[in-house]
Formats: sequence, structure tokens, C-alpha cells
Amino acid sequence: MQSGSNSSGNEFSIALKPELLYELPKCSKLEKIEDALLCECPLGETLPKSSDHKPCLLALTANNWLYRLSAQTGALLESVYLSSQYKFRYLEWDVPQETMVIKSVQKKLVPMARHALLCLAVFRVLPLTLLGMLEINKRVFGKSVVDAMISHGLLIVTHSMGLVRLYSLEHITEQFMLKKLVLGEKSEWNGTTGLVGEAPFGIPLNIQIQDCPPLLFEVSCLENAFQIGGFPYHYIITSKQKRQKGSYHICSLKDNKLVEEAQGSQCQVVQDFAIAAKRENKVNAVTVTASGRVVKTRFKQLDDDPDQETFRNVEYEGELDLLAVIQTETEGKALIGLYDNQTGAVIKDIALAESWDVTYSQVLFFERDTIVHIEQEPNSNFNCYVYKMTRDTTDEKEQQ
Repeated sequence: MQSGSNSSGNEFSIALKPELLYELPKCSKLEKIEDALLCECPLGETLPKSSDHKPCLLALTANNWLYRLSAQTGALLESVYLSSQYKFRYLEWDVPQETMVIKSVQKKLVPMARHALLCLAVFRVLPLTLLGMLEINKRVFGKSVVDAMISHGLLIVTHSMGLVRLYSLEHITEQFMLKKLVLGEKSEWNGTTGLVGEAPFGIPLNIQIQDCPPLLFEVSCLENAFQIGGFPYHYIITSKQKRQKGSYHICSLKDNKLVEEAQGSQCQVVQDFAIAAKRENKVNAVTVTASGRVVKTRFKQLDDDPDQETFRNVEYEGELDLLAVIQTETEGKALIGLYDNQTGAVIKDIALAESWDVTYSQVLFFERDTIVHIEQEPNSNFNCYVYKMTRDTTDEKEQQ
């Protein structure tokens, strides 16, 4: 995909045919990659291995191995066996490019069985270092617990009645860590001796929460949708009242007050700009026939009218400070509009070569100069389209 100067237009081209860098060896379903994160080396830090200074792929396999692969060659740099007690499936950043969390699927709880719902393993990346592994237990956090995750040093626990509770991971680690474990070192656990991170020993549960830790914060929200960020910290929720679905409350984490109600608050929510879909506004028509009969034609335009331009999703690229707005038009045609996040000005419109079928799953990722579109077909197959932005030097050459 070729990106021009600050002008809009639908022209784009594939500059070069993509070249295959490498192909990972074929593997069985047990060894397939379930999830992955791209990790880039930190600047200005001295790391123990030369490979730590190059981008790598952190990949989680179906048989509970964590692989660190070279992003440039696909070579295996490190491998860690997690556990045989849980089925791990998800990789998420705790702090981007610093610490990551590996999350298991939820266990099916049966009467008189253990109350463990799921397991979380926390690692520091580059160099790859184990911080700890812990269970989320219904006996500790309550029978209504439905999910949990770690983000920005906080253990976020969600409950079935729309309640979200936050706990300090640092406090949990200090109070409930039984033993510090080091990857590759020999350790004894419950009468078994093995190497940490090697099969079949894996990683023991070295953080065992016996009592509910001090509660930092709790809030009720619709569908457990909770986001936190900004400085000072604020959170965004939708009220549990269904009539308020689609509206968002931005509150101070310090006192739970809405931004406009917070006394002495230096924060305000203001509209920077609005991006409007180009839609044909059909008006009700009145026709008088030759016999004098009045015929009224009413148009009721749907929000999701396939014959009208409709916004499907918005992606934000932080380093470029651009918004990618995905919008569909007639006959499944899709357009990506790149907008300046500061002004809302359109930088470029890109028409996708492939169609966008709204009846099936469509996912779009925007990272630096790369846009990836993954679509699901009716036969459950998936297609992946990769667009690369390149600098248009035509005008520069003409000026020379």
C-alpha cells in the first residue's frame, strides 16, 4: 500500500511483492502456536545475550510451551515449559514491552473439587525472567468470580454481577510468594525435584494466595467493561442500567467522581473533532397522482444500512498518532480512512482490494507502516491481507 502526502484519495498500490523471510517447521496440533506477542529490544540497556538486542516473537503453544523466536529468522532462542496442571492459551502485556502475563483457560469446577478458576504466570521480558505463577481461587475471591487478568501491576478480578475489583500485584507477591524461582535452576517442590521451566517439572505455583488481599478499588459496570488509564488515573465504564448502554462514564480513580463533577479537577472531557460518515439522507416524499390522490413515501434509514456508508471499527496507532477508521460502502466495499488524531483531518483514504462481509468476522490491525486485515469466509477458512505503507517519492523526483 502506497501512502502519499497529506492529500486524500483512493489510489494505492502494492509496491513490491512480499518476500518470504522464513517459514516455521510444520508441527502437530499439540505444538501449534495459540497466541503470540512481538517484543522489541529496549534502548540504552545492556542485556546478557546478544539475541536480546533484536526483535523476537514470544509464542505460546498448545502443549504449554513458551517459545522465544527470532523475529528475523524464526530461530528458537529460548523455551520454557509452563505446567501440566493447566491449559494455557492467552498472552497479554502487563506493562507493554516490559512484563507479560500468560493466562490459562478456565477450569470446569465440580462439587467437592478444588476452587481454582484459572492460573496466571507473570514474566519479565528481555531477559526472560519468571516473576511468579498464581491461581485465582473462588474460595479466596468469592463464588461470583468469573474472570481475572493482570494489567499495569494490578490484579483485576471480575464478578458475575458486573463488579470489578482491583488488587495490588506487588502486595500479593510480597505477602504470598512461597519461594523465588529462577528459570533453568534446580528446585524441589512437594517432594519432586526438577529444573524450573523444563518438562515435566514446569513452573510450580510459587505464589499461593491464602486470604483475600487488601482491596484497592471496586466499581459496578455493565458487562464488566472496565478501562483504566491517563494521568492522574481515570477509569471508563458504562453504567449497569441498560438504558445507558452505549454511553460512557469517565471517573477519577481517586474519588469515583465524574470528571465534570470532580472538585478542583484539572481534567475535562471535550470534543476534539467528529468524523461523519458520508450518507445519503433520504427524505420522505409526497407525490400527487393525476387523479389528485396524495401518495406519501416514507424512508426509515437504518444505522447499519448496507447501502450506506457505515463505520465498522476504529484503530489507533500511537507512534504515528493516527486513527484508522474502517467504513463500509455498497456491495461490501470497504475503505480505511487515516485521520490526524490531533485535528481530525483526513490524511488518506485507502480502498481495500478485498470485500468486507459484515455477516462474518472481520479484524483489522494497524501497527506503524503495516495494516493487517483478517477475514473469515463462509466455509470457516480465514484469509489474511497485509498492506505496507511506503513513501511516495514521485513528486520529489519530478521536483528534482
